[in-house]
Amino acid sequence: MQNFLALTSFGIEPLLAEEITSLGGHQVVQKPEGVYFQSDIENAYRIVLKTRLASRLLLQLTEPSGVQSKEDLYNAALEISWPEHFNSDALFAVDFVGKNKAIRDSQFGALTVKDAIVDKFREAGLERPNVEKSHPDIRIQARLIRNQVYFYLDFSGRSLFNRGYREHTGSAPIKENLAAALVVRSGWLENPEKPLIDPMCGSGTILLEAIAMAADLAPGVNREVWGFDCWHGHQQALWQTILTEEEIRNEQQLAMLNSKVYGFDIDARVLKTAKANARNAGLSDYVEFKVGNAEDLQNPFNTPGQIIFNPPYGERIGSLPELVASFTKIGQRLKLDFIDWQMAIITGNPETLKLLKLASHKRYKFKNGPLDCVLALYDINAEQAERGAGVEIDTSQPSAFANRLKKNIKGLKGWLKQQSVNCYRVYDADIPEYNVAVDVYDDHIVIHEYAAPKNIEESKTAARLQEVIFWAPQVLNVSPDKVSLKVREKKKGKNQYQSLARTDRSMIVQEYNARFKVNLWDYLDTGLFLDHRKTRQLVAKKAVGKSLLNLFAYTGSVSVQAAIAGAEHVTTVDMSNTYLDWAQANFELNGLRSHKYRFEQSDCLGWLEKNQTLYDLVFIDPPTFSNSKRMDKTFDVQRDHVDLIRLGMKAVAEGGELIFTNNKRQFKMDHNALEALGLHAKDITEQTRDMDFKRNKHIHNSWIITRI
Repeated sequence: MQNFLALTSFGIEPLLAEEITSLGGHQVVQKPEGVYFQSDIENAYRIVLKTRLASRLLLQLTEPSGVQSKEDLYNAALEISWPEHFNSDALFAVDFVGKNKAIRDSQFGALTVKDAIVDKFREAGLERPNVEKSHPDIRIQARLIRNQVYFYLDFSGRSLFNRGYREHTGSAPIKENLAAALVVRSGWLENPEKPLIDPMCGSGTILLEAIAMAADLAPGVNREVWGFDCWHGHQQALWQTILTEEEIRNEQQLAMLNSKVYGFDIDARVLKTAKANARNAGLSDYVEFKVGNAEDLQNPFNTPGQIIFNPPYGERIGSLPELVASFTKIGQRLKLDFIDWQMAIITGNPETLKLLKLASHKRYKFKNGPLDCVLALYDINAEQAERGAGVEIDTSQPSAFANRLKKNIKGLKGWLKQQSVNCYRVYDADIPEYNVAVDVYDDHIVIHEYAAPKNIEESKTAARLQEVIFWAPQVLNVSPDKVSLKVREKKKGKNQYQSLARTDRSMIVQEYNARFKVNLWDYLDTGLFLDHRKTRQLVAKKAVGKSLLNLFAYTGSVSVQAAIAGAEHVTTVDMSNTYLDWAQANFELNGLRSHKYRFEQSDCLGWLEKNQTLYDLVFIDPPTFSNSKRMDKTFDVQRDHVDLIRLGMKAVAEGGELIFTNNKRQFKMDHNALEALGLHAKDITEQTRDMDFKRNKHIHNSWIITRI
């Protein structure tokens, strides 16, 4: 008997321990790092061919050794007679797992072991073997656990979950061993003749694993390369006998299979991949794929069955607004047409499960790649269908949020008819329990979720947000795929315009006679501050025939409106190249091309210190706080506004004005300090808040600064 360690991902370990036991492993012990067991080589060959839940199988080479230093690790590796395990001409690699006070880095540990292996070959008078990290003939793994180092041969080689049948994957693939674990946990294998449906099947992995497990196929028979191929302990004749037996058995098992599974997906292209994967796996006769929307799922069967699926989590694909609408509709379909069925759903966003209005009877924790996930099991019975469960969205009648949204739209209707704008705010935390802002951008919606106070339960805020996400597109007659969700909280410095994703999507919107590029997906802010609509008009009116300096210009919307109105000269200054390029794109959108328009990439405070040009009008809209690496020091608008205004007024020509604005709540203008500088500040905040922001008196503060 030899010692082995089977590795897998989080959540699968107990199932793997059961599988190893069923496949003939002895002394099976489950630990956090994996499943330990004993086996002779013959049965180890069978296990490595038949396991569906392991990701890798390691053969222990020696007893563990204590490691308190680099020298201990080197000497422990040097004690092993490596030439007895592989030849000098075999390419090898070393993986190192674990650390202690002496070995703090996996690369350092791997390099130390590699040096010992090479030196052992040299001691034996043999040529040193070469290292090949990507595709080695032999892979050694050293695992440091509680100051004890264990050396293993990677018995399986390439990850076992890679069955070899997948040509391509969908947008969010699930590994085959995790898919197999979901099938086991679902309970379907207890009666594999009942129907099995995956309503969001993607490339078909769950269904292919399910049907292969129903047939009890050995997944490794088509694999060509194994970790033991160049190991001296490998028994080729025995291996070939076992491999042939399992190949024959696979054919026999498929011939007796009396099961079929069904996959649906809204994307016809990904179903082509699923069908190709089924052909590669030799399972096309047992899997049926059709184009279909999970929200319209029909039950064509006369007997109860099983549903298993891995929906988008609102992470890499899909979006939370679409998920809320989708899960709500799926829950309604299930309770209408799938009574007495069982269901298993894995998700990285457990809050969305509440939208189904079903109570799960069991939940298991897994990891899908780096994401923490939950597998929830349901019995969809008549009682559940009647009463629902959990925190739910009552879709039968509008909520308090929906009613307020309708009221706000009605109140803005007359104003919108008079305005030439298609971007405006329709809701701004009007009801404290629904702490969000909702903005309309033409035929799109942006929902800003304000960070909830710490004393509010996360489950309650999540439930309220789901309600908002469901009702906002319903009331505003917007498709859920045109809804963007952003979480707003206090940001500092470079995080104030934090990038959320990289879709590089944009759209063009209209404000009076100006066009602007906005991005509703990639940043917390969209590129157009809607609350400054009237501010832009005020600046534009004052700038006619005059020169304008726009500082902290962001995407240059103030500059654009001034240029369109007839400003003689416009200088736009911002520290970000990204936003300055965006500003120039906005000028291009409006056909504004002239030497009269200058764009300066610079720290605005530093730029003002060096500036010698005078302007009729200066506009300053600084951040509340900034600690950008491009600035010599931090900036706090409350602390530093007097100095900023002093510098700004140096650029104001005689008889000119400076318009100063910011969005810090409870901002206090230091009138005494300004008067000491010979300056006067006139509050024009009310003049700069438009109809859609009348409900939020703290959205921004605006002042006109002149010389006394």
